[in-house]
Amino acid sequence: MRLLPGYLWGRRRTLLGFLCFLSIQAGVYWLYHLPSEPVVYTFVLTVVAGLVFGFADFVRCARHRRTLSAMIRSVPIDDRHLPDARDPVDASYQVLVRKLRDENARITGEQDHRLGEMNDYYTLWAHQIKTPIAAMRLLLADDRTDPGALGQELFKIEQYAEMVLHYLRLESLSADLVLREHDVWDIARDTVRKHAPIFIGSGVSLVFDHFSMPILTDAKWLGFALGQVLSNALKYTPRGTVTLRPDPSDARALLIEDSGIGIRAEDIPRIFDRGFTGANGRSELGQKSTGIGLYLARQVLNRLSHTISATSEMGRGTCIRIGFPDLTEP
Repeated sequence: MRLLPGYLWGRRRTLLGFLCFLSIQAGVYWLYHLPSEPVVYTFVLTVVAGLVFGFADFVRCARHRRTLSAMIRSVPIDDRHLPDARDPVDASYQVLVRKLRDENARITGEQDHRLGEMNDYYTLWAHQIKTPIAAMRLLLADDRTDPGALGQELFKIEQYAEMVLHYLRLESLSADLVLREHDVWDIARDTVRKHAPIFIGSGVSLVFDHFSMPILTDAKWLGFALGQVLSNALKYTPRGTVTLRPDPSDARALLIEDSGIGIRAEDIPRIFDRGFTGANGRSELGQKSTGIGLYLARQVLNRLSHTISATSEMGRGTCIRIGFPDLTEP
């Protein structure tokens, strides 16, 4: 029986103390040369009392263990069924178990929430990426297809693939950062070149004069964030103008302005939230939005110690402002 050896081992100090007590008792009786009958009688009573109390404690311990074993086998564990604490140590362990339960519930809830958001995003992403794929299939079926039109749809697919990869890497972004001194102009120029097919295909004009703005950043991740902002501007600026320029009131900030449809005032505080699409994302203009691009841009810029904000007016356009810390600041 495994329970009995385990119980005896757990009570070894108590048993050792009891044996020491009997030894001391016998030694005292022997030193005083007491008659053997009362010595034996006292010894027997002490042993019997010890066995009675020991058996009662063993039964209680067995019940305690059966309750805990049943809880261990149950999924999930319900700490409300914990046996009553036998001593302060038991009570402390039960407090610890409840704290661990609460922490586990919190972590599980966060994981479930993230998994739900990820499933929602991938579902919408899968439907969204079907649009350029279907467009490419139609273009390929036409012998007169303009290669530029195919290039636009291919670029959209590449953008969606890049977005989902960065979405997955966002949790470990800090380990991937390589901070160096770069000029915002160079990063913005590369981003604009990458989006050139969309500018040409959608008939959107670009205003992008040369400027110098040295900053400390990660060129790859800043380029990704700028790409998300630029893609959003192109999506909601049909045959308008997109402008990239330094902020006249702050030489450490970049403005990305468009003459598109604008954003409702009540939507502006939420455009950087995960999954928020607003009225524009549900409109008939363009494709249905995932509501993830500007969220990723903000998350990346925050990790880079940059800032991002937006102002807009319906029917007039939107201005996204990205601020950079001063290199001379300690």
